[in-house]
Amino acid sequence: MTTDQSALPSPAPGNFAGRRARRRAMAVGGFLITLFLTFLGLLAITFFIGRVIPIDPVLAVVGDRATQAQYDAAKIAMGLDRPLYEQFFTYVVNVFSGDLGRSVSTGRAVADDLSRFFPATFEMATLGILIGVALGVPLGVTAAARQGSWLDQAIRVVGLLGYSVPAFWLGLVGLALFYARLRWVGGPGRLDIFYDGLVSPVTGMILIDSLLAGEIDIFWNAVWHIILPASVLGFFSLAYIARMTRSFMLDQLSQEFVTTARVKGVPEQVVIWRHAFNPIRVPLITVIGLSYAGLLEGSVMIETVFSWPGIGNYLTTALLNADMNAVLGSTLVIGAVFIVINKVSDVLYRVLDPRAR
Repeated sequence: MTTDQSALPSPAPGNFAGRRARRRAMAVGGFLITLFLTFLGLLAITFFIGRVIPIDPVLAVVGDRATQAQYDAAKIAMGLDRPLYEQFFTYVVNVFSGDLGRSVSTGRAVADDLSRFFPATFEMATLGILIGVALGVPLGVTAAARQGSWLDQAIRVVGLLGYSVPAFWLGLVGLALFYARLRWVGGPGRLDIFYDGLVSPVTGMILIDSLLAGEIDIFWNAVWHIILPASVLGFFSLAYIARMTRSFMLDQLSQEFVTTARVKGVPEQVVIWRHAFNPIRVPLITVIGLSYAGLLEGSVMIETVFSWPGIGNYLTTALLNADMNAVLGSTLVIGAVFIVINKVSDVLYRVLDPRAR
């Protein structure tokens, strides 16, 4: 006896849509829970590191000439006399309420300082990674496509220089050549001194704020100043991205489906950019994300050389002054950036790779 398949009831469209909506809700809920737990772990790490390093935050506030009574009073006021678990709970509550404490170095709230300094780093690092991706990916693909040629060797030398040359030395050479001698770019700082304070901060990024204010002269002056430090950062990210792109492409170009495409007479550019390049987009996202995060947190030397008022410069000053609130706040922001970039990479995986869905 056979069963007529056409007589079986088909799933109701409403049930299918409901299950799909529940799956999406569960995925979003899992994403948010993972994000929360990761951030909570970051809070725990920053808090306990701040308690074990050999820096006395009380002494940084009261000074080394304070009496014992003044020291004890400041310790109680800062809540450092309480048990460690109570201090951690208070720290977590304060962070989620936006209170990162007060900076000893600047006398302002750390949250206010970070809102001023981080956009400058974000602006420079973003332009740097755009330069690195725009040049690094094509160079890596070209080096793989022409493996063993003089062009491949030249690109590999560029990558080696990016790994070997100290950032501060390259920044100083760039200033001496392109600013002091050729006058092609602006000097240290974000703007010429007579432009300071003329644009009201909205986003904290001078390129965007100057355009929003309609100050085209200030915009081009900001471009004139940012292009050299961003290019130096872009060079280091370019070296890493080009090297990894070349490695990924060499692996794909040796695959059978690429050989099959060539045998069928598919144009070489189509073989390279469609058949070989498409599969490496997912791992390349990881490379670009890590490089971007590295520029955001590792631009201390560049910010020092170019007198760039970013978070790296702020963190260095805080460390030298034993300003633990500023150190922990900066570390927390940098860690949060890593978390966000990783989560964005996960989302892009699902967009670019159907198997991840």
